[in-house]
Amino acid sequence: MSKRYAAIAAALALAAGLTACTTATPYQPNIPGQKVSGGYSELRVEENRFRVTFSGNTLTSRQTVEGYLLYRAAELTVQNGYDWFSILDRQTDREVRTYVDPDPFYSPWYGPGYGYWRPSWRYYGAGYGWRGWSPYWGDPFWGDRVDVRTVDRFEASAEIVLGKGPKPADDPRAFDARAVIENLRPRIQYPTS
Repeated sequence: MSKRYAAIAAALALAAGLTACTTATPYQPNIPGQKVSGGYSELRVEENRFRVTFSGNTLTSRQTVEGYLLYRAAELTVQNGYDWFSILDRQTDREVRTYVDPDPFYSPWYGPGYGYWRPSWRYYGAGYGWRGWSPYWGDPFWGDRVDVRTVDRFEASAEIVLGKGPKPADDPRAFDARAVIENLRPRIQYPTS
């Protein structure tokens, strides 16, 4: 019975590990070595000026990354005793990586040690006998195939200045921090324990 429980525990640990790999970046500080990569960070530039960044993983959309950046700016504003913030400079970087992987159902059988050699003869039965084939012409099943994936990763950053009192009405880049927090809070996904 103990082997059965050990197998179940190992399966659950594996499932939890795979789940962590398939989760978009939650709203969290960006600390190396955490369960899900990415998160927010900030740098105080002056007394009322910050550089705020939010990095998402490959499963986090651009919209989410930019929303979390705005939410963090609003949180910083309130935490430092201010009422509104204005975005002086903002940018979103997109990192695109393309992966080209060989067909996983083909390479394990022959492995990289065989180079360009592939089996070249097979028996086709009555009337056909032994025939040659090549992955470069003829049989499409055995042709060398690849899996091409393109992965996007977004990081948004902004320089913000904080202010007290009512938000300036003539500044379209100014935000009421408490209103931003109230409006975005339902969309914020926090890390699970």
